Amino acid sequence: MHGIELVGVTKRFGSVEVIGNLDLQIDAGEFLVILGPSGCGKSTLLRMIAGLEPVTAGEVRLAGRDVTQLRPGARGVAMVFQHYALYPHMTVYDNLAFGMRNVGVAASEIERRIQEAARILELEPYLARKPAQLSGGQRQRVAIGRAVVKEPLAFLFDEPLSNLDAGLRARTRVELARLHHRLKSTMVFVTHDQAEAMTLATRLAVMNRGRIEQLGTPMEIYRQPATRFVAGFIGTPAMNFLPVDRMPAVNGDAVVKLRDGTVLATAIRDADVGADEALTLGVRAESVTLAGAAAARGRTEVIERLGDRTLAHVVLADGSTLVAQAHRDSPVAVGDDVGLAFETTPLHLFDAAGRAYHAPVSR
Repeated sequence: MHGIELVGVTKRFGSVEVIGNLDLQIDAGEFLVILGPSGCGKSTLLRMIAGLEPVTAGEVRLAGRDVTQLRPGARGVAMVFQHYALYPHMTVYDNLAFGMRNVGVAASEIERRIQEAARILELEPYLARKPAQLSGGQRQRVAIGRAVVKEPLAFLFDEPLSNLDAGLRARTRVELARLHHRLKSTMVFVTHDQAEAMTLATRLAVMNRGRIEQLGTPMEIYRQPATRFVAGFIGTPAMNFLPVDRMPAVNGDAVVKLRDGTVLATAIRDADVGADEALTLGVRAESVTLAGAAAARGRTEVIERLGDRTLAHVVLADGSTLVAQAHRDSPVAVGDDVGLAFETTPLHLFDAAGRAYHAPVSR
């Protein structure tokens, strides 16, 4: 098993620094997902690991070996791209064999690797077909198979599911999770899709403007985002953000007041919150529910019925809007006057710099 280490990695294009002094340890056998918006530097980071993009400063290490100056083919990694890039005139078998033949792998070894990859990826019925005779998901599996037959030290995935439709994307996610479980290889997966990130990652790195804002398990990041950016980027629907005024603490816990006058007690230790007066309350939709008798009230503006739950977009008296969750069979309708009940422990506070404050984990 082989891990990847980035030490002080920096990337500049001319005078523009897109990644600065980044350190990252990817453990052997880990499925690390790098998540972030377009332009945050995640694909550039992956390409530097692969050797497709030169590193301006710092080191890339694979299995303890400095590979920073090695060409891509000498690093022992395999990359799967967003586009399949299959040879249309070749069969699936020949697409899988092409790279190995070029480097002189013995025919018997090529046969063994292809049959093993076809078994793992369920491609055995398609080895004699050409790409035009395959579905999009099958083509993507062939592209993954080309990486598998290399028997690399690590797999690198650059948004490989983004061209698939929603249903196929979900099924292929499951196939990738199964593949990782079978191979137990180190995998690094880049995406802007949080559903892919949350479902595939053993650890998740959230990138913003060329730096990693938070690194942790998917649920650690969901429950205790380190910054307002992370809190807003992770979760569907996005976290609600409401400006609040600080009130005197109660039993050591922070108390805040919404701009509509609603006072909310939190489970966040008041002493932990900085002196910054410009605080913002963060609360996820599942932590705000519709209730008949509640301190906060508002008027529903949009209702989203999603089958397993109903989301209500509610306008408060001061004009601010938040999304609350209702039972899937709730009769709530647009224009209804509703009460809002807030759970205490899942509330978050953010200061003007975007730093997050949460309830203690032990609570």
